[in-house]
Amino acid sequence: MKYELFTAKTLEEALEEAKNKLNLNEDGYIYSYEETKGKLFKAGSFNVKIFQLEDICKFLKDYLKKLTSDMGIEVNFESKIREKNIEITMISDNNPILIGRNGQTLKALECILMQVVNKETGKHIRVMLDVEGYKEKQIKRLERLAINLAKDCVRTKTDIHMDSMNAYERRIVHNKLTDFKGVKTESIGEEPNRHLVIKYDK
Repeated sequence: MKYELFTAKTLEEALEEAKNKLNLNEDGYIYSYEETKGKLFKAGSFNVKIFQLEDICKFLKDYLKKLTSDMGIEVNFESKIREKNIEITMISDNNPILIGRNGQTLKALECILMQVVNKETGKHIRVMLDVEGYKEKQIKRLERLAINLAKDCVRTKTDIHMDSMNAYERRIVHNKLTDFKGVKTESIGEEPNRHLVIKYDK
């Protein structure tokens, strides 16, 4: 993966040099560094690797293209970077295969991409993968379910335990019910069985 290396006496000096030379904005890059300890009468230094998110995004699309090609699927990509998150949409004639049952193939591909970024950069970056609006439809479905369950909770005054969900899905429900009067939400349990409880709140 492409990166630029900068060396300076301090981490701050190296980052400042990188920002000036590469014309970086705060949301456009990540970095990792190694500190070299100084010896007698010699100061130490910092070696800083700068990874621009545009380069990471291109790397991931190339990686994903090879991955889907090995699956026998021809895919085109659209991408955007928002708040240091990389969002990639796949466009294909084989959407059901890319999505998989209950979105499992899509989740697996997303997980692989995040692991690749972590291995290449040593940093965790949120990579969101979608197939022509599938994720958006799932979000709407989950939000509708959350509202209906919250109404049931208020009506029956009984706590409702939802099925196990990943952190992203739980956050969608949390956010949707933040201002819903009469309920509060809480995540309980351990991964991968961690789930959300909609609690009656007098």
